[in-house]
Amino acid sequence: MAEQLMPIISQYKASIDQDLLACIEELDIHEHLKASMQYSIEAGGKRVRPILMYLTTLACEGSIDKVKPVAIALELVHTYSLIHDDLPAMDDDDYRRGQQTNHKAFDEATAILAGDALLTLSFQCITNAVSLSAEEKVFALSRLSEVSGAKGMVGGQSLDLHFENTPIDLTQLEDIHHLKTGQLLVYAMEMGAYLAGAPLDTIDALKEAAKAIGLTFQIQDDILDVTSDTVTLGKPAGSDEANLKSTYPKLLGVKGAESEKQKQVGISRRMLEKAGVNETLLTQFITYLSNRDR
Repeated sequence: MAEQLMPIISQYKASIDQDLLACIEELDIHEHLKASMQYSIEAGGKRVRPILMYLTTLACEGSIDKVKPVAIALELVHTYSLIHDDLPAMDDDDYRRGQQTNHKAFDEATAILAGDALLTLSFQCITNAVSLSAEEKVFALSRLSEVSGAKGMVGGQSLDLHFENTPIDLTQLEDIHHLKTGQLLVYAMEMGAYLAGAPLDTIDALKEAAKAIGLTFQIQDDILDVTSDTVTLGKPAGSDEANLKSTYPKLLGVKGAESEKQKQVGISRRMLEKAGVNETLLTQFITYLSNRDR
């Protein structure tokens, strides 16, 4: 990663962590539920989605202060999804980000409610944002409900569960991950550009880039699940195979998965160039993430 990027990413991550915790701390709610919500927020993470939104809006000459409420809302949605993904009815994982999953640290009912509360809080973040016009709030809320719901992340998770123990082809696997992983990344870059006032052709190119980036990240995660260990991952290695899920290495082999990843990297680079943001901190960040080892 370029030397100039590391301090900026660290600064953004620290700011996002602080803003997320502030959202929870100011809630006047039952302490047990609040503690469960805080637990998953404090578990950390790379904060890829809000940082992508920040860097996209900067690449389009926009203001981070303006997009911040939407970026925080997006990370609240992502955190809720992880709590629910880990539940016994879903992936039944015991560890996430190097610590016990929410339902293990608390209990299953509390984890479900904490996820529900984080999801609904995300919409509150946008509706209360003083930096956004009424029209911008409506669009941000409409798109967030779409990408996180049945036509997006939830739909992808449903397909993922439905096809467990069932052989699928590469096209079906891509469809699952376009929905489950890709749609929140599309939202991050779309809203970063939209709130910066970027033209429609730029926004469309960035959405296409985000789709390829989503597949790149998913393929990388699939490869790491096969080649890495539990300590490095912060969650059980080999969990995809244990859950009988179709993955890129399972369909293509590790070398074939790596080749497919590079194909998606090429698509994202072409789309970023088409959007006119190929020489920015955004592209440096995406390159870094595409080559991460954890």
